[in-house]
Amino acid sequence: MKNFKKLSCFLAVLMTITILAGCSKSKVPAEPTSKTALVLGTVCTITLYDSDDTEIIDKAIARLSELEDILSINKTGTELDLVNDMSGIEPVKVSKDTLTVVKEGLKYSKLSNGTMDITVGPLVKLWGIGTEWAAVPTQEDIETAKSLINYDDVVIDEANSTIYLKKPGMKIDLGAIAKGYAADEVAKLLKDNSVKSAIVNLGGNIFVLGNKVDGSDWKVGVQNPENDGDSTIGYVTVTDKSVVTSGIYERYFEEDGKKYHHILSPETGFPYENEILGVSILSDLSIDGDSLSTTLFALGVEEGLKLIESLEGVDAIFVTKDHKLHMTKGFEEIFTLTNTDYSYQRVIGPDSCFGNQVRGS
Repeated sequence: MKNFKKLSCFLAVLMTITILAGCSKSKVPAEPTSKTALVLGTVCTITLYDSDDTEIIDKAIARLSELEDILSINKTGTELDLVNDMSGIEPVKVSKDTLTVVKEGLKYSKLSNGTMDITVGPLVKLWGIGTEWAAVPTQEDIETAKSLINYDDVVIDEANSTIYLKKPGMKIDLGAIAKGYAADEVAKLLKDNSVKSAIVNLGGNIFVLGNKVDGSDWKVGVQNPENDGDSTIGYVTVTDKSVVTSGIYERYFEEDGKKYHHILSPETGFPYENEILGVSILSDLSIDGDSLSTTLFALGVEEGLKLIESLEGVDAIFVTKDHKLHMTKGFEEIFTLTNTDYSYQRVIGPDSCFGNQVRGS
């Protein structure tokens, strides 16, 4: 008998990262202005701290709905749905949004050598993790789905704004990148409307805009990956940054006493099995954090740290099943550990030898 984990609206907001905003000394406005909507398959909350203009939030939510209507594969009639339906048949003309997100998805697919591949759609649909019909597929079905996964078979024609999937049955799934792009688009919209202090929470994809209204930095709590509530392992002190987490606790189901999480390997066809409970990425753009959180989880701690240290402007923390924290130098500099169940293992940075700098055990 399978037991399914269902995401409640409340937990969706707190699943990966909890905002520790605190109280501001500012008296204008007296209270933050906030709205919550179910969009992009999750609970999205936008909170303004220096404005009480609800029309701005309405514009932001409308933008999220617009992106869902073109980028989702869980709704019929979207642009991405049409691209997938026309796989092996003909190119499909798409909007600037779809072209941009698919191009970014291909960039990270190549960067990770396919460990994060946006053409993983056939596997995602096959497993159905997050739905009531989730189940372990047959090996035959897994092999069929795997044969359709290859980011090199995606053809983009920028001049004509078209996308073509070479093989019939191919499917692009932007689940590892779409929310990041959406968070960036909302942050851009808020800035264009003169908002300078806000929090965008797209089901745990966090973007903190500017500073708090009293001028201090935000404190963003990193979710305890073994607790579905608001428990954290610590927090980072940041301004105008994105913090995104991927982990085995986000979506999963159980069958015959075994848990199967939603981060699927294009190579094996099964969920990745490694030492990681969760990965959090700190970045200027949420689309980078969203893509890298999945990529680094797939790569594992050693290879993931090597990759993140080779990139500019991004930092990461890995939480492993033995309750150790592995992080980049930049992340360590702004991180405060508050949960004694976890401890530092390694801090990797330009001034350290990879894998050798030990903070404690």
